[in-house]
Amino acid sequence: MRPTPDPIGPGQESVWSYPRPPIAEATAAEIVIVHREVVIASTRRAVRTLETSHPPTYYVPRNDIREDALLRAGGSSDCERKGDAIYWDVVFGAVSAAVQRLR
Repeated sequence: MRPTPDPIGPGQESVWSYPRPPIAEATAAEIVIVHREVVIASTRRAVRTLETSHPPTYYVPRNDIREDALLRAGGSSDCERKGDAIYWDVVFGAVSAAVQRLR
């Protein structure tokens, strides 16, 4: 069975119109990541990846992420288009959230 895309509303994009193979494009959009009311990252230099049927993913430059909020987590992965990735946890006190960052 083939999925049926939802109708596209004003100002929206459809993940079904994203390309295959995926693309990566620079974006000047302001990307801000907040955890527990603390800004972890803020940038206008992110890279947005688009792939058919997947939500957009934003990659934030390392220099735009608070290093004191990251703790190296186990694991890594490789993508033929995006390259190698290593994984990090965002940690404040006893609270953590998993994140991924390209090497």
